[in-house]
Amino acid sequence: MKIQNFPELKTNILSGLTVALALVPEAIAFALVAQVHPLVGLYAAFLVSLITSLIGGRPGMISGATGALAVVMVALVVQHGVEYLFATVVLMGVLQIIFGLAKFGKFIRMVPHPVMLGFVNGLAIVIFLAQLNHFKVAGPDGSMVWMQGAPLYTMLGLIALTLLIIYLLPLLTKIIPSTLAGIAAVSALVIFAGVDTKTVGDLASIKGSLPAFHLPDVPLNWETMKIIFPYSLILAGIGLIESLLTLNLIDDMTQTRGKPNRASVGQGVANVVTGFFGGMGGCAMIGQSMINVTNGAVKNISGIAAALFLLSFILFASEWIEMIPLAALIGLMFMVSEKTFEWGSFRLFGKVPTPDVIVVITVAVVTVLTDLAVAVIVGVIISALVFAWEHAKQIEVRISTEEHGWKVYDLHGSLFFASTQNFMALFSPKLDPDEVVIDFKNARVKDHSALEAIDLLAERYSNLGKKLHLRHLSPDCLELLEKARGMIEVNVLEDPLYHPADNRLG
Repeated sequence: MKIQNFPELKTNILSGLTVALALVPEAIAFALVAQVHPLVGLYAAFLVSLITSLIGGRPGMISGATGALAVVMVALVVQHGVEYLFATVVLMGVLQIIFGLAKFGKFIRMVPHPVMLGFVNGLAIVIFLAQLNHFKVAGPDGSMVWMQGAPLYTMLGLIALTLLIIYLLPLLTKIIPSTLAGIAAVSALVIFAGVDTKTVGDLASIKGSLPAFHLPDVPLNWETMKIIFPYSLILAGIGLIESLLTLNLIDDMTQTRGKPNRASVGQGVANVVTGFFGGMGGCAMIGQSMINVTNGAVKNISGIAAALFLLSFILFASEWIEMIPLAALIGLMFMVSEKTFEWGSFRLFGKVPTPDVIVVITVAVVTVLTDLAVAVIVGVIISALVFAWEHAKQIEVRISTEEHGWKVYDLHGSLFFASTQNFMALFSPKLDPDEVVIDFKNARVKDHSALEAIDLLAERYSNLGKKLHLRHLSPDCLELLEKARGMIEVNVLEDPLYHPADNRLG
């Protein structure tokens, strides 16, 4: 997407600056979760954001180190060390490239809307809850305890001031993003008024050099592969799910269409490079992406700017960035949480089918309690089971008798694993005449369970000395029967008006 004019360029660059400021505490926090040096998280945020913005398929989407990946990485780092993490990130990237080149990204469109709603709402809650950790300080015994007294009130006051600026400034001017103005104003107040409050520097120092090329120091053998492959597979899956769902969300917000396969390849390349340059890898970050889109930045230049600003912080401005109060960034993320949550989902109660509401709530809860990938998988499974159950009930027959006395069951619906029980209940072998026909003109045989059901039904008629015929099979049904010819003992009746291998006439 090309930049059309200077105001658009300014919007994307200033939004990139805001995003870069928000990336700093997140990257540090996720690195600490994974038990690696903060610079490992910062380098990942820089490289992944830069490369995905250069070659990714969703303008406006921001990528970097994420908590969903960090919680998986920590077990690997504790057991085998950070070098195995770098090798894992490289392999993770290779798997994601293969996924994109195979054009599997399109399947993300199959995620049901209730799952998307649950994903978004759950993530909004996760973003909110993640900020609460900043309200803890070290107690006398070294354990983390909740803030009290003046420090707590100061933090809350600065957060409130940040939110006021973010929400009210657009009513006066839109020259600069209100999110950036909020961070700048509150930071200036804290620095020049000498307000005592937690800052970015309290998390860790971000001062560092350019990331250097580094081959992971691990043995190149089968044992190493057995260690890193399971982690790589899990991380690749989590990264792709979070990124592609974020892509879908931005598509809906901007009414444009991203390229999921290209985004998958871009993320894979970014992780391969990051693994070779001492980063912990990453994927799309819905919080920072929401900041970007809310600011009106929907071009790739915003992600490139964010990456370059972040690198400049590491190289040249660490002292100043470490002085930024955490309250300003917490306020920013509270805004992101509020904007991310789909408040309209409350209006669904009583207006949409109950199973859809259950899916929304389940995905949101599982997202909060476990992680995004598990939540989405659970949601898709529940949606699929609900669909199968509802579809299974839509099978019925219309019974008639032909001139020569044959009883005809005109089947309507789809015969598959979930509908076989209902299918069997439609027939009365003991009461039927010697010749019975099932007419499939308005039905389809879908899977092996359906073949087994037909086989069982045919056996019941055969045991009673009666014969079962199948009529008007569609090409796909006939193909299934041909493959299972040895199992299914039925007559495929060749009707003079209809051809069982060609349903175009029937």
